Parts: sequence; structure tokens; C-alpha cells
Amino acid sequence: MRKEYKQILNMALSSLPIDEKINIINKLWNQIDENKLFEYANIDELVGHIAYVLKRTNLSFQSFWNIEYEKIESRITLLMDVLDEIALELKKNNIQIVALKNAGITKAIYKNHASSPMGDLDLLVRLSDFKKAHEILMNNLNFNFKFRSKFEIEEIEHAIRGGGTEYYKIINGTKVWLELQWRPIAGRWIQPHNEPNGEELINNSIHIEGSSVRILCAEDNLLQVALHTAKHSYVRAPGFRLHSDVDRVVRFQKINWESFLSKVLKLKVKNAVYFSLYLSKKLLFTPVPDKILLALKPFWLRAFFIKYFIKKAGIYNQNKRKFTKIGYIIFSIC
Repeated sequence: MRKEYKQILNMALSSLPIDEKINIINKLWNQIDENKLFEYANIDELVGHIAYVLKRTNLSFQSFWNIEYEKIESRITLLMDVLDEIALELKKNNIQIVALKNAGITKAIYKNHASSPMGDLDLLVRLSDFKKAHEILMNNLNFNFKFRSKFEIEEIEHAIRGGGTEYYKIINGTKVWLELQWRPIAGRWIQPHNEPNGEELINNSIHIEGSSVRILCAEDNLLQVALHTAKHSYVRAPGFRLHSDVDRVVRFQKINWESFLSKVLKLKVKNAVYFSLYLSKKLLFTPVPDKILLALKPFWLRAFFIKYFIKKAGIYNQNKRKFTKIGYIIFSIC
């Protein structure tokens, strides 16, 4: 992929001021093939991001941008409505929910639905409320208990031990997926003892005005999205667009950086968090303080190997296989 396409994708994903975005796309528009750009943007789920900018320029562009923009906006608006419905029903039963990752960011921080594609809704509840929430989702809200992975066992006790459950529901012809979790993160690089405590996250969470949904406080939110990006090895699907979570939290929530650093050090997740912040700053110009990156920077040899594997895997094109089995094992060990 030529650098001009990368520059447009990076610009579109970032939360730079709209005037800066317009300047960038105006300079590059005649240097690229619009159909090729649409192909790249479609693969990495950035069509809505680019269309949002194009609609604010005087450029002439093809209709497929607007068509896809409206589809994405409609779907994410539906997801946000479902999120509110779930939160209200659970609140009636004295259960608090916290919307995680892009669901929480879209609901409370960055409300441009067409620039917020997501595959599902991720909700955090207390372990003590989990079974009750599970029953309400199925019996009151008509969700179906079903894992997307065929390797998961669809039995509630087993699912709870694993950290969470998955559900789906067909609404107006759209299949809505939902993850209910008491563990905020799970996956390689992030072992249970390195995870933030779900109860503490809920205790520190923030109420959203006009909604029963809650979101994580700024420092917890940044830590959670940074670890989630690390869980996906920074490049594995949904890949590139995950870096916008870090960018949006940093830009639109007021971070107490010393408190954030303290949380990272306490959980011993310096390496995982460092590369989430580093890549967001490098690609999206996220204003992460240099002193924080310096405090988190891994030993030079570890940093060298991780950067090598990320570069080899490639930041863009989430459909591409990023690692061989051996390569992924080595990357995870690093």
C-alpha cells in the first residue's frame, strides 16, 4: 500500500480536528485511486470515517461513500439503542452495567456513530449479579445464549468460570451480538492476575447523563482499551481501527497520567500498554506524554523484537494472516 493511502487511513481514524483532516485529504485526493481507497477502507472498517471527512469537503466523490456511511450509522445507532434498553432493564433489577471499549466510547465520548464500527456490545457486570443479568437478558429481553466460537461450551457455570457469556438477537433484520463479562479482559499477554479488578472498575465508573449506562473512569478506560488492543496483538482483526479507542480516550477524557502510570505498574503490564500508546501516537498523533512512554518503555531488545514482528505482520488489512503459529508464539513470549 502506498504511503498516500496510509496517510488518509491514519488521518480518518484519528480524532484530529476536522479542519486538519480536510487539509490532509484535499492535498492527497488527486494522488490516489478512489476505488482503491474504498477497497482499503472497507477491509479495515474505515469507510464511515473517510466519508465523514469527504462530506465536509468540496471534493467530488462517488456515491458509495454516502451509501456505506448511512448503513454504518444506522447499525451503530441501533446498537446504542439496544445498549440503553439493556441498561434500563438491568437497572430496574438493581444491576449496574458498564459499557466497555468502543461501546462506552461511542455512547459517552465520541458520538459519531458512522465513525464507530463495532462487532458487538461489551458489557461489564459484577460477578454477584452475573446469573441474574444472564436470566434477564434471555427471559426479559429475548436474547439467545450462544457463543460465536464453536469451541466454547454453552453452559452457564462453565461460561462464568471463563469470564463471560455471549448472546445474540435479531432486531429489524440485524443480528446484534452482546458479550456479558465480569472479567474486563481475557486473552494472551493478559493473565487474570495482570487484569484490572472488575469490581473496582465498576465502583470507579462514571454515570452517563440521560442514560442508565455507565462507562469507565478515564484512567481505567485507557488501561482497558490499551490492554484490549494488546490482546489483539495490535494488528490482528479488527486490527488497525482498535487504535482509535486509545486515541479517543486520551483526547476526550481528562487523564491523570500519574494515576494511570501507577495502575499500569501495579498490574505489571508495562510492555502491553507501552505498545498500545506508542502505536496510537505514531499512527494517529495521539497526545500521549513522552514522559509516560519513557516510563513504560521496555528493554531495548524486547522492544526491537516486538516492533520487528509488528512491522512484519503489517498494521493494515485485518483480513491478512498476521502471524505463523511459531511467529505468534514467539511474539507472545516477547
